[in-house]
Amino acid sequence: MAAQGRITAVLGPTNTGKTHYAIERMLGYRTGVIGLPLRLLAREVYDKIVALRGPSVVALVTGEERIVPPRTAYWVCTVEAMPEGMGADFLAIDEIQLCADPERGHVFTDRLLRARGQHETLFLGSDTMRGKIADLVPEATFMRRERMSHLSYAGSKKISRMPPRSAIVGFSVDNVYAMAELIRRQKGGAAVVMGALSPRTRNAQVALYQNGDVDYLVATDAIGMGLNLDINHVAFSALSKFDGRRMRPLAPNELAQIAGRAGRGMADGTFGVTGEAAPLEDEVAEAIMDHRFTPISHLQWRNPRLNFASPEALVASLEEPPGRDGLVRAREADDLSALRTLSGDAEVRARAGTADAVKLLWDVCRIPDFRGISHAEHASLLTQIFAFLHEKGRVPDDWLARQIKRIDRTDGDIDTLSKRLAFIRTWTYVAQRHGWVDDESHWRDETRGVEDRLSDALHERLTQRFVDRRTSVLLRRLKQKEALLAEVSDTGEVTVEGEYVGRLEGFRFRQDAKASGEEARTISRAALQALTPHFHLRADRFYNAPDTEIDFTEQGGLMWGEQAVGKLVAGAEPLKPQVQVFVDDEAGQDVAEKVQRRLQHFIDRKIAALFEPLLNMSRDETLTGLARGFAYRMVEGLGVLPRQQVADEVKQLDQDARGALRKHGVRFGQFTVFMPLLLKPAPTRLRLVLWSLAAGLDEFPEAPPPGLVTVPTDTSAPEGYAAMAGYRTAGERSIRIDMLERLADMLRAEDSRGGFEAKADMLSITGMTLDQFADLMQGLGYKADRGEREKVRPQAVATTPDGQQATATGETPHKEGAASAEPPVAPEHAPEEAAPDDDTAISATPAEPAVEGVSVDGAPEKLESEETTAGLSSEEVIAQVTPDAGPETGETPETPTPDAGAELRPAEETAPEMEHYYTFTWGGGRSKRPGEQHGKGRGRREDGGGKPQGKKGGGKPRGKGKPRREDGPKSFQSGPKRKEKAIDPDNPFAAALKGLKTD
Repeated sequence: MAAQGRITAVLGPTNTGKTHYAIERMLGYRTGVIGLPLRLLAREVYDKIVALRGPSVVALVTGEERIVPPRTAYWVCTVEAMPEGMGADFLAIDEIQLCADPERGHVFTDRLLRARGQHETLFLGSDTMRGKIADLVPEATFMRRERMSHLSYAGSKKISRMPPRSAIVGFSVDNVYAMAELIRRQKGGAAVVMGALSPRTRNAQVALYQNGDVDYLVATDAIGMGLNLDINHVAFSALSKFDGRRMRPLAPNELAQIAGRAGRGMADGTFGVTGEAAPLEDEVAEAIMDHRFTPISHLQWRNPRLNFASPEALVASLEEPPGRDGLVRAREADDLSALRTLSGDAEVRARAGTADAVKLLWDVCRIPDFRGISHAEHASLLTQIFAFLHEKGRVPDDWLARQIKRIDRTDGDIDTLSKRLAFIRTWTYVAQRHGWVDDESHWRDETRGVEDRLSDALHERLTQRFVDRRTSVLLRRLKQKEALLAEVSDTGEVTVEGEYVGRLEGFRFRQDAKASGEEARTISRAALQALTPHFHLRADRFYNAPDTEIDFTEQGGLMWGEQAVGKLVAGAEPLKPQVQVFVDDEAGQDVAEKVQRRLQHFIDRKIAALFEPLLNMSRDETLTGLARGFAYRMVEGLGVLPRQQVADEVKQLDQDARGALRKHGVRFGQFTVFMPLLLKPAPTRLRLVLWSLAAGLDEFPEAPPPGLVTVPTDTSAPEGYAAMAGYRTAGERSIRIDMLERLADMLRAEDSRGGFEAKADMLSITGMTLDQFADLMQGLGYKADRGEREKVRPQAVATTPDGQQATATGETPHKEGAASAEPPVAPEHAPEEAAPDDDTAISATPAEPAVEGVSVDGAPEKLESEETTAGLSSEEVIAQVTPDAGPETGETPETPTPDAGAELRPAEETAPEMEHYYTFTWGGGRSKRPGEQHGKGRGRREDGGGKPQGKKGGGKPRGKGKPRREDGPKSFQSGPKRKEKAIDPDNPFAAALKGLKTD
């Protein structure tokens, strides 16, 4: 063993500044070498020295990286890559306690025994090495360094309660990834540090943590080897690890090496456990806190004096046992295992015939198995490399290029990129070896470029999977207590500091649904803080917005464009609803009040515009007495009142009161008292909302589609819905109350006792088929008898000389059929005293329906005066005007033979064709509905009074004992008798036609 210069063992726990002390000592000499346990730590120390001395005098040498400037004075290396025989002034070995490591210990032991500096040598490590260093290097002196901060045990903590600036330690890749994923969901993200990462990826991940982008670090025991991070708490997620051969529990000194990363400088730190790790025993925890551990008794050793005479001799020298106490032969390492495998190959044995060839074989066998694949495949690769080096002296450029090209891809997930990084490390190692490739500089740059690209891609994938960049940015800005910059797009998307955080819907912030846990709370806090000025600006814009930008929904919601800003709630009166706004509390009271005022103004103006006739009537001071009371009832009913609910009030109204109400548009119908202008779609839609609010419904029924005369009856709708929608239920369909009046006009002209068929106009105004119309009539109280008959064929037609057509009866046929007969039209200016009890229907075409107010319960004659029929139910009114007898019938005359001069066209010869029809007769009542009562027989009113008396149109009650109007004979007709068309005397067929008619 060489003994050159002063040898000092600087021992102590973590966070004592040992590595920093060694760097200072080395820079005090002209040249120096420092060996470190990890290439990650080597890169960190290299960067520090470069910052102090510049890159031109500092070299970095690891298994996969080699930076050696021409004027190198200071060498920063991994322990395995330390150059030998340089004679540097200073030499230091960090983490010297790794002499006891089963895998790498023999390398550290070799440096302890043989590596020396010309003027000073430092061994840095744990105090557990004091005894063995004293035995093996008796000339060494010892320096004890105390920890600069206090380390304490914090027990077990859940991930959700893990304090910020914590490091969670796992001992497998799967465990590290699982913990990182859990922390991302609960805490917003974590950086990942593992020894298998490239320096570039590791540095990028550490930067996330050190910069405050994330508050949590998930790592393997790689952080225990001198990595200096701002960690306040270290938590172990497991207490055992796989050492390459078996799972074994971690020793207290190994736990202390990792736990000691907590606390930096003068800052105290804590350690504990988390996840499935059991709490530490009290003795172990106290030993870690007091830095008291069992001294190391044996060091791993392997013979450094190798025999290259043959492969067998080399294997024998590597297996030679140590010659002194305290040293134990190291277990078979990967390089020795590879040597055994290659030595068994006949071709390799033939090539390894000289000492130089054996030495080359040993150098090839020392290529680490970075890929971690099978031993046989790794041996196959080494065999091929050895063959190239032995035959050609170089690894062929084209072969090496193909190997690198297969790896140079940045697609794939984390595992795929990690494998590619492991593969490229093999070729990086080959390129670093002196003399193995033609252009060392080129291949070093090539492999380094591929590694950098893969490292960047891996860092990106790790960040995407385990770090929410949005949350990290917001956390950092919140910690800095700076004003956050928020932007709201036209579509409502909210970005804070350029990161999407959610949407602004009206005056409520809806954060990104993907966020959860701590991430969601961070986003909400940051977004609401940044959105405060936007709430005020938006409130000002909303307050000045026109009413055309605001609307209400059929469920009572209030919308600003497509954004919900409030809802209607019931007020003291149906026409005075109140507003409840949707505004976040963080927006402030001023914003909420401004939005509330604007919405209240909107709904008040909307009601005033759509219900103007109703409101004008309620404010009319000329209405007095019963008329004023009835006006209030109309307001309560929102302009629509079922007749049976106000039968008594209607009966008590005199002609003057009714006239005053009619001036405001009130129409007194047999089924409904309503205001026609309020049956339009817009007032109907709002009326249903106001009615639903007043009724306290949980779900508001929707208005029927506008323009439909009939709609399917909604049996699930609440009671009173049909009237509020402007319809009356009649069987499976409901008919609009204004069109019901037009239908009533037609039905008055029909014989409801003898029976009648539906006319074309009846089907036209209802827009129904015959079967649908029959169901409607039954819903109105009629009986519908279905029958079948042969379809009437066209009659023979004679053409007269003047071009007119005549039937066999000699009459010119009328163009309209029986189904299209029109009912008599009421006189335009009927005297007030002769006005019917219900408003006279206004004639209108189906294309332009007029709002009507007459019942449809089946009276074939015109209604009597209001005094005569006031307060009657629809059934009673129909019953009192029903005729006693049906229409007259006559015999069908024989068909005469026309004169010879007449040109006759026979009817088409077709097969008999059947058609079905319905005969409608008054049924004496209608289907009972919930909440309604049937009349007590024909002629009885629903309010209990008798049938109206007095002669038709007289307006006065008949006297006592006078005969009832239906006692005398009566005749009815559906319309005025048509005037017969005079026969043209010049018509040559006149005589024949006249004779046919006479017969």
